[in-house]
Amino acid sequence: MTITKTKIIATIGPSTSDYQTLKKLHACGMNVARINMSHASHMDAENVISSIKKLNKHQSSIYGPIGILLDTQGPEIRTGVSQSDIDLKTGDIVNLTIRDEVDVETSSIKINYKGLIKNVEKGSKISIDNGLLNFKVLTKDKENLKCKVLDGGKLGSKRHVNLPGVRVDLPSITKKDRKDINFAIKNNLSFIALSFVRSANDIHTLRTILKRKKSSIEIIAKIENQEGLDNIHEITQAADIVMVARGDLGIETDLADLPNIQRRIMYASAKWGRRSIVATHLLESMIKNPTPTRAEVTDVANAIYEGADAVMLSGETSVGKYPVQCVKMLKKISAKTEYFRTLGYEKFLQDNSDWQNIAISARDLAEGISADAIVIITRSGQTASVVSNTKPFRMPIYAFTNNQDTYSHLSIIGGIQPYFIKSITNKSKTISNIKSILLSSNNSKKSLKFVLIAGVYSASHTDSIQIIST
Repeated sequence: MTITKTKIIATIGPSTSDYQTLKKLHACGMNVARINMSHASHMDAENVISSIKKLNKHQSSIYGPIGILLDTQGPEIRTGVSQSDIDLKTGDIVNLTIRDEVDVETSSIKINYKGLIKNVEKGSKISIDNGLLNFKVLTKDKENLKCKVLDGGKLGSKRHVNLPGVRVDLPSITKKDRKDINFAIKNNLSFIALSFVRSANDIHTLRTILKRKKSSIEIIAKIENQEGLDNIHEITQAADIVMVARGDLGIETDLADLPNIQRRIMYASAKWGRRSIVATHLLESMIKNPTPTRAEVTDVANAIYEGADAVMLSGETSVGKYPVQCVKMLKKISAKTEYFRTLGYEKFLQDNSDWQNIAISARDLAEGISADAIVIITRSGQTASVVSNTKPFRMPIYAFTNNQDTYSHLSIIGGIQPYFIKSITNKSKTISNIKSILLSSNNSKKSLKFVLIAGVYSASHTDSIQIIST
């Protein structure tokens, strides 16, 4: 398997939940498995977790670990229940109502959000079913919004509702989310993606829950609306990882501005030294087709040029016909794109700590002497993170740790190839062990030269930079 810097997140669903398919996904490049709690039950999730833990136990370390990401549903607004699809034609006049006795009728559509009437004004736009159906508010009373259908189509049961530009008065973490978060903690998962993050307080709320349970799970902030975008810098500093969640983001903001919005989020991630994920519609056409469109290939490449740590597949691997081919395609695109430098957002990094400056020095030294790799010895993974921030060019970063949680967290950090070793207590023995591992995994070379950063042998974070030859 070709080792690439860009990590691949695959959503697991009916197309990929069996053990053999998960094994194939891992073998061709999946680094993180995403469980979407908008669709998965706890029983579904337990089966996937069991299979992945089995894979992590038996697969060769050359593959690296599979991290597990639980994605919360978040405060969703949906339409009511319908026995059959309702055909809405452009120009129709319909009522959107919060009345409990209505589900979905020809002239009235139930919305399960009591704050709808209060929060939405005349002239506002409402989107349903991921923007396929759109409405303009004409008038409102205590229980109804009288709307004109701007874009018609068939309305099914319990469809997702977006209120672009409207501040939704719903909790950032719902009762269902809390149950799912506790499930993630119980199963010692690697990452939790918090949906519809609007401010740093949303991250702090989840962080408090995790600390109370003494959990090391890392937090992914999903940016999905204008409010989250407006607060992107404070959110990024509070989170461990930031996701450009382009599905809802493309509805809640101006779709034509989405490429620029993506770059703003990627810039913020680089500025504050946080990991970044680009998600949604990467290879959407491959849900049904064996090859992607040219535009999709270019889109993935642009995310990599922007410095994304990871790219994420959704329907392509959860319900698509070609999940393994999708992962292979992302791997191929990464290998070609990483031949070029990123756009350079890492130059704006705001971390001026000694720790980060040592990482920059190690990168410059490694590039200057044409080292084969940068090697990190770490317990917490923080040294790996600060080196990843520097974006070494065409150079692998090998991170060795004796901590299982850290080993799992390294699965999402761009440029890092993780290795688990049982002990890192004795420095000379550890370096000797590392030399043997790297020589065996680089069969084409009889000798190697690498820059070593050891962050575990002193009270300070990073105590040395060394040039090591085998």
